[in-house]
Order: sequence, then C-alpha cells, then structure tokens
Amino acid sequence: MPMDRLFRMSFASIHPLYVAKVERKGRSADDVDTVICWLTGYDRDGLRAAIDDGRDLETFFAEAPHLNPDASLITGVICGVRVEEIEDPLTQRIRYMDKLVDEVARGKKMSSILRGANAGAALADRTTGR
Repeated sequence: MPMDRLFRMSFASIHPLYVAKVERKGRSADDVDTVICWLTGYDRDGLRAAIDDGRDLETFFAEAPHLNPDASLITGVICGVRVEEIEDPLTQRIRYMDKLVDEVARGKKMSSILRGANAGAALADRTTGR
C-alpha cells in the first residue's frame, strides 16, 4: 500500500478493525483503547473525538498529545518489516500501533505490552475511564 494512502486512512475506519481482531481472541475494546492511549497520549475522550471527526492517521498522530517515550521499546515484525527499522516517523508510529494491537490479540499481559514503565498509570486510566 502506498504510504500516502495509508496516511489518509481514517482512524475511525481502523479502530473497529482493531477491536474486532482482539474480540475474536477474547480481549476487549478497552484493551485496544488502553494501548492506543498509552502510545499516543490521547485520553478516552480524545480517542472518541478522533473517531467522531473522521481524522486521518496523519492528523491523528500529528494531534496526539505526546508519543510515549517508551514506544522505542516496541520491536518486532509487522507486514514483514521490523518496526524498529522503519525510517519514516509516521509510518513507524502507525506500525507501533499495529504491533501493540497484535500483542493484545495474542494475549500478552498488559504490563508487558505497555513496556512496564507506565503500565500502572495506563491501567488506572482504563479503570477510571480517563
């Protein structure tokens, strides 16, 4: 897929695909939102706004409050490419998000998915709805 086409995809079109993927494996939409919030710094209301306004992935990441500093700890292969070797920052962020959702679907523990450091805060936000 050409990168421009990937960047123009709406977050609203991708989010339900992520949710369906993890629900087939017995996980929840809350788990998807937790990992996306951890990665991007959005809170639940911010994610909902991104879905409701139909922003594309380029805008979604450009307007993200902050990329988690531990995102660089995300490693592995997505679409046949090692995420840590992707040179384009936006493509890498999108693939980080894909990788996190894959880890949720595979049943990894949330503390491991969130790379330990900020896992407690992200899990607390999940239970309080922030």
